[in-house]
Amino acid sequence: MRPTVLCFSGLDPSGGAGLQADIEAIGQSGAHAAIACTALTIQNSQQVFGFEATSRELLLAQAHAVVNDLPIKCVKSGMLGTTENIAALADFLTEHPDYLYVLDPVLVANSGGSLGNQETLVEAFIELIPLATVITPNTVELRALTGMEDLDQATNKLFQMGAKAVLVKGGHEDTPEYIRNALYINGEFISETRCPRLDGEYHGSGCSLASFIAGRLAQGDQLTQAVHHAETWLLGVLKKAETPVPNGQKIPKRF
Repeated sequence: MRPTVLCFSGLDPSGGAGLQADIEAIGQSGAHAAIACTALTIQNSQQVFGFEATSRELLLAQAHAVVNDLPIKCVKSGMLGTTENIAALADFLTEHPDYLYVLDPVLVANSGGSLGNQETLVEAFIELIPLATVITPNTVELRALTGMEDLDQATNKLFQMGAKAVLVKGGHEDTPEYIRNALYINGEFISETRCPRLDGEYHGSGCSLASFIAGRLAQGDQLTQAVHHAETWLLGVLKKAETPVPNGQKIPKRF
């Protein structure tokens, strides 16, 4: 069977982000996606209206149900929603130290809707940072996690907090012509990618990128290879994205 990525994330009814984005991206990477649902959200492709988080017990029961059933090689997390779920995931990863782990530190939706109490989530994420193979924050999340405005200082702070590798996503920065992503491993700058900035906003692009990286890691890629493959793939699916609402956020066409 294909190597499996176990995803801890929320269900997005629109199918643009969250678990459906994870499933589609991991499938396109060539791996298989298993699911531990962290929350049921109330949202469409444009706005988040609310959510109800899964209990710690139910979340861990979902994960444990597939551990001995599927060839899990990597864990990916997106929306976790509560400090209890973050702690549950930390316990799960500690129980399974051989799993690779991609941490996408989701705090708010791209539309700005809340996906949990940001202040308490930031404090809880400290427990997950040293467990991650790679962390994939956008610059808003990077600044929130570290409390630092300067991106270089903020990245260094993540390594001081125990990070092994960080992919900083630059989509929220004021660079009208391009988006710069930068990969750091063990505190050292490794590479950067500058891709053209496409028109509009995209629902689920961050989920898709992190999940594709996880899928490639599960199949044995080195991190630099996994990131390169994921960035190339994501640019292609964003170029083909569909627009459900005129002038609204677009949904990446992952197939």
